[in-house]
Amino acid sequence: MELPFYLSYKKFENNYYNNLEKWFEEHLNTSETDFLKSLVDMYCPYLYYNFTHDRIQADASIQIKDCFFPYHEKIGLSFCTNCENDTEKKHKKQMNHVFEWRTITMMEYAQHILDKINRYFAKNEISPKDKNVLDYINSPEIITFKEGAGYCVNYNQHQKTISFLKAYLPYHGQTVNIGVYRDFIFSVVQIAQFIDRKLRAVQATEMTIYNKLKSDARFKVQMSHQFLTMCN
Repeated sequence: MELPFYLSYKKFENNYYNNLEKWFEEHLNTSETDFLKSLVDMYCPYLYYNFTHDRIQADASIQIKDCFFPYHEKIGLSFCTNCENDTEKKHKKQMNHVFEWRTITMMEYAQHILDKINRYFAKNEISPKDKNVLDYINSPEIITFKEGAGYCVNYNQHQKTISFLKAYLPYHGQTVNIGVYRDFIFSVVQIAQFIDRKLRAVQATEMTIYNKLKSDARFKVQMSHQFLTMCN
């Protein structure tokens, strides 16, 4: 069963027991704890642990390569040829890509993917009204296509965003909905708190989103300290 991803807390809460029932129908010898663990994995990527306030907060962002042409090369040759998506391809002429890591919001990422799909429609003379954008959000041909300077999408990383994109991108259109995104930023923490309450109710406190993110944050701090110690 592919669990639906909710951008609104109310919709998540109202559909919780319906989805749980469907989960039991499709997964034999399972429990509500297993269902909740799947929800933890689904929503954790959009949250982080705040040490200062000792709580989880929204962090709907993604790291992506911002590829651009080196100033000393000629434009027109193959571009970004060593990105993760096509390391095995060989080119007679190739331009060594230059990139910077950037952190962008999931709304920006969704808009980037939507732009790619709409450009594909235009290039292939496909009427956007006749096609559903969601049918193309995981097409390697579209998602990894390089159009010169700009964001260089990692297809493997892209897989982790599919649930969000399915819930957020419009079926048709050129732009994403900023109002829906704002609601998600407010809702995702409430959704996490709901999941954690359910986990505590079934005596699975160690599996909560709060505990998971706090543990991950502590590990990152320890690794950072060890790295600084080695450098000194």
